[in-house]
Amino acid sequence: MNAFTSYDLTCYFITVPSNKLELWAWMESDRLDDSVFREFYSERDVVHEERRLRTESTPTGKFEEQFDAMFWASSGYSWPVIGWATDLNSYTFEQAQDYWNVYYRPNNLVGILVGDFDPARAKRLITNYFSRLERGPSSPPPVITLEVEQLAEQRMNATGDVPPSIEVRYHTVPAGHVDSYPLDMLAEVLNDRTGRLYKGLVEGRGIAAAAQAASDTRKYAGVFAITGQARGEATPEQLEAAWLEELAQLQAAEVPERELRKVKNRVAAENYRKLENNMSLFYSLAFSEALLDWREINEGPAKYEAVTAADIRRVANRYFKETNRSVATYRRKLD
Repeated sequence: MNAFTSYDLTCYFITVPSNKLELWAWMESDRLDDSVFREFYSERDVVHEERRLRTESTPTGKFEEQFDAMFWASSGYSWPVIGWATDLNSYTFEQAQDYWNVYYRPNNLVGILVGDFDPARAKRLITNYFSRLERGPSSPPPVITLEVEQLAEQRMNATGDVPPSIEVRYHTVPAGHVDSYPLDMLAEVLNDRTGRLYKGLVEGRGIAAAAQAASDTRKYAGVFAITGQARGEATPEQLEAAWLEELAQLQAAEVPERELRKVKNRVAAENYRKLENNMSLFYSLAFSEALLDWREINEGPAKYEAVTAADIRRVANRYFKETNRSVATYRRKLD
């Protein structure tokens, strides 16, 4: 059994043999019905250690937190998933219990079952064991404060034990928005060894050791990020200038049909491979349901296939503006 938490969901997952399905249903329903936080404070210390490992002990961890806090002006996404150190110090058992009573009740839970099982028997078992769960005393409050429009470029200049590098971000759209699909396809046009970032910054200009794009469409907002690490004597300023040159080409002309077809084939193959094993299928269903709807796992591929070169050029011009840009520049600290 294991678990993970991201910005929009928390998942607990366990792998059991098919003949132990009823045992799982009994144990999991009991855990949700009558949880006992016996090791609360020791587990809180574990989270502290994870924060030290993942954030405080890495060269860019705290800088990345600061960049997130700067980028998200009003959204809750400005908070790190693991929490600020002061949160972990002050979080009490009573607060954890209150949180559990709101967010870990059946009116806020989704169960996902994948693998080799009989659907009719599984439904009977789940109904039998999980129907004892009662709604929480109050429902999760709606998210009211959304991200405000960015009106001016933002910059963060960081110096530390880091290689010269850069990250350029733009505010975009939440999951399911009509523009989320062209934005995802634009990231694919830029990525891979045949993508424009590698060919333009790594091979062509020879100024980057690595460069990639990421379109992250979350439940309430989205971000598109370009990251690059300088090679040799190249500077972060050169990386940024090279990205802006590549962007200008995307804004001025449509992606050629052959290039777009290659990217669509790769995306279609990746979507198919997500169905090859239980764990990747589980992840796909979990995130689809949390961000939008579980049916997106079936309907999403057709939406990506329908993206046109004109769509990609349109979103490149609409969202990648100077006033919507935030830049983090990292330089190595000189002794």
